[in-house]
Amino acid sequence: MLSANFKIKVMENKEFGKLLEVRTKRFAIAIIMLSASLPNSSEGRVVKNQITRSGTSIGANYREANRSRSNADFGHKIIICEGEANETVYWLEIISEINWITGPKIRPILIEANELLAIFTSIASKLK
Repeated sequence: MLSANFKIKVMENKEFGKLLEVRTKRFAIAIIMLSASLPNSSEGRVVKNQITRSGTSIGANYREANRSRSNADFGHKIIICEGEANETVYWLEIISEINWITGPKIRPILIEANELLAIFTSIASKLK
């Protein structure tokens, strides 16, 4: 028979998972909106494509992780989320340093990207 603590932990993990899915979807939307405001130069299009792919991939892969068929598949998807979050932070830093988007507009997205990176890094480290 399952202990009450185990049942509570499973419920907490499921709730956390649902909330993180919502959070990563909102992040993807913010990235798409940010991407739409980047310059339409050849350089801007390169960065636009890169950040849109990495920033939206975080949520898509996390959603897949939550529906994985095995612990190994879950871990693999989480590592992908971690890598995509890291890449997104990189592109946000580039955009910020080039001053394509000013601090007040990019700062909250960069903070969220770093928080998502920390969450996926923590999850991945606990799976090892």
